[in-house]
Amino acid sequence: MAYKSIVISSGHGKIVRGASGILDEVDEARKVVDEVANKLRNRGVTVETFHDNTSTTQSQNLSTITNYHNKQDRELDISVHFNAYEQVDKPMGAEVLYVTQQALAAEMSAAIAAAGEFINRGPKKRTDLAFLNNTDEPSVLLEICFVDSEADAELYRENFEAICDAIVDVVAGESQIAGMPPVEASGESITGTCSWFGGPDDDGVSPSEGLAFIYKWEDAPHLFLPYQPEGTTGLARRLNPYVAYLAMRFDYDVIPKDKLLDHVALVRNVKTGMALTAIPSDWGPHEDTRRIADLSPWLMEALGLTTDDTVEVIFPYDVDED
Repeated sequence: MAYKSIVISSGHGKIVRGASGILDEVDEARKVVDEVANKLRNRGVTVETFHDNTSTTQSQNLSTITNYHNKQDRELDISVHFNAYEQVDKPMGAEVLYVTQQALAAEMSAAIAAAGEFINRGPKKRTDLAFLNNTDEPSVLLEICFVDSEADAELYRENFEAICDAIVDVVAGESQIAGMPPVEASGESITGTCSWFGGPDDDGVSPSEGLAFIYKWEDAPHLFLPYQPEGTTGLARRLNPYVAYLAMRFDYDVIPKDKLLDHVALVRNVKTGMALTAIPSDWGPHEDTRRIADLSPWLMEALGLTTDDTVEVIFPYDVDED
């Protein structure tokens, strides 16, 4: 089946370390989690990730990870680990641990093994693991390969992208989630969280704040209120909150500032599949927010979005009129 929302975390933690050999379990598990999460978001799956950077004991580490999972809305929990036994040259392989999810574990183990060219050790039922026992939703624990097998380590490094793609395919299925038909577009697709900005009620910008590539309201009157809001002088506060506009971290080397208004973006709520076009209006949000776009208040409402919901943005979205 295809999952629409998951939480995926790395095993062990920054302080409470896991196995170490040719590979380091904690370091590599974090790489897998982050790569898989990015790929899943690009497939329209809502993903939350977690790495434990604070726990100082094993019991605290296990509680911290499972508590994080259980606080999220999701359909599936995944924990990423690497196995260990003893230093060997020979291949050892991949396996997936489960309590209730035998079919999923079998499919996942086979997929990882095929992509990484590992031995498939298959699904293993384990009833003694805190993650599998204490997460509230269906869960599996991935053992990607053995950190102390020279053969496994070499195969893992060579096939890292393929391994992550295989995990993604099992979670998301071969096609996009139901309700999200493929979109024909000329631009790049990016998926991440969003918020809102602009208009008279946006106290997050100063009354005098301008916009990155629109310098006079006459340059794009369709974006602005017909009057300057009282007590303000900047264009950011003059944006019409009932117009569909957005800010993104546009690449000016691809589309120069003076050409951005010749294009539109497509913004999609990944949970519902609903999408609307929006007009570029500013550069942002700041990288520190980890969001990919700021939208007009009306666009947020029309798409049924709230702050930090996940959207897919395609830019430029140039409709073929032929």
